[in-house]
Amino acid sequence: MKVAASVVQARRKSLAQLLENHRYLPLAEVCSRLGISQATARRDLSALAHEKNITRTYGGALGKFDMTFASFADRRALDHGAKTLIAEKARRLIKPHTTCFFDSGTTIYALAEALHRQPVSGLCAVTNNLPVVAMLGRSPEIEIHLLGGRFLQRQSILLGAAACHSAKLWEFDQMFLSVEGFSQGGLWVSPEVAGFQRTLIARARRVVVCAHAAKLNCETGVFLAPWRPKFQLVTDATADAEGPSWLAGLIGRI
Repeated sequence: MKVAASVVQARRKSLAQLLENHRYLPLAEVCSRLGISQATARRDLSALAHEKNITRTYGGALGKFDMTFASFADRRALDHGAKTLIAEKARRLIKPHTTCFFDSGTTIYALAEALHRQPVSGLCAVTNNLPVVAMLGRSPEIEIHLLGGRFLQRQSILLGAAACHSAKLWEFDQMFLSVEGFSQGGLWVSPEVAGFQRTLIARARRVVVCAHAAKLNCETGVFLAPWRPKFQLVTDATADAEGPSWLAGLIGRI
């Protein structure tokens, strides 16, 4: 039985709204949320992609966030001093002959700059962050591996199912994690990277959260994880009388 055009348009409007809210959804979740078959979901996604309302990916779709997300260059200019301070603190945590994952974001790029200035011998660096690759590639002492995936232009990262699959092939001594916000309850990140980051956290012995003070108590995006014993916070936020007391244990944790 042919479905009325008004019903199809309403369903596609709902799908576009879902992708705008969640930024990324795999095909199976699209089907589950809308109660439709994979064939119907694919037709709807193709129609929305043709209208340039979404971007198709392998196994799912992205909302408009990659077109509206602030570019890497724009974000790099923000809070530059704080990011440099955090990067210098984080670099001192990296030991020779270890394997580390470097997440997306401009604070992690500042860490790559710090490593270029003072390389750590025998470091094996794994990342999906293309500017980090370009920066660390200047240091012959550092071995670099890039996780594959779909290229997101404004974030300058590779993401998606292929990146998650590649991440599962590794075990990391440390992961240097970028977040959208942090609070006493835990960490908050962009929806499109949450699944990827959870995969990496599971593969890391220690997770170093690199976040500047502007992100303190920002609970935006989706909840990634509560604070765990293997997490350490590197930030320019203070744990003195002017800052929340719970920060002290996280900042000092080794």
